[in-house]
Amino acid sequence: MSSVAVIDYGMGNLHSIAKALQHADPGAQIQISADACVILSADRVVFPGVGAMRDCMQALHDLNLIDPIKQAAQEKPFLGVCLGMQALLTDSEENGGTPCLNLFPGHVRRFDDGLRDTQGQTLKIPHMGWNKVKQNHHPVWHDIPQESRFYFVHSYFVKPDLEEDSAATCDYPEPFTCALARGNVFAVQFHPEKSQTVGLQLLRNFLRWNGAV
Repeated sequence: MSSVAVIDYGMGNLHSIAKALQHADPGAQIQISADACVILSADRVVFPGVGAMRDCMQALHDLNLIDPIKQAAQEKPFLGVCLGMQALLTDSEENGGTPCLNLFPGHVRRFDDGLRDTQGQTLKIPHMGWNKVKQNHHPVWHDIPQESRFYFVHSYFVKPDLEEDSAATCDYPEPFTCALARGNVFAVQFHPEKSQTVGLQLLRNFLRWNGAV
């Protein structure tokens, strides 16, 4: 039986992602926890989150979770979701500038105000709703059609320094990285737990993934 630790640092709908993981693999043992021992003993780790980056990093610091997260990201299949993806970058310009975990070199930027689509219509910030994802090859995309639509809610996006770290892009209106991958870490800006069939397939793929590319 595979065990999955969902990191609980007090931000995000943890039960929603846990329920989706259980649905993706009814035999998996899903545990929501802030205990470093639970996180490091699990077969896989999921790092979700919503909210402000400064609050996220402060909560991780207060709970002594920064080193366990970095260790887990080196040792086992690791999935970051939404804010849990952004926190993997070097820093974020949110809250006037916030240092992050620096597992991927790069920065988190805010969408510019006044963005317009190809018809000249103003695009709202946050970027919210369904949008097409253009995949780069990776096992976690198995059986998910190219340009499938996933559900997004975010005002900030990641800009990795290394192009090879980008596992997918999305247009709003210009392409931005919406998934990261390196080694045994895979991370997404969208919410797989809110993305219906393709989201469940992504979670199913993650639960079957051995961490190799």
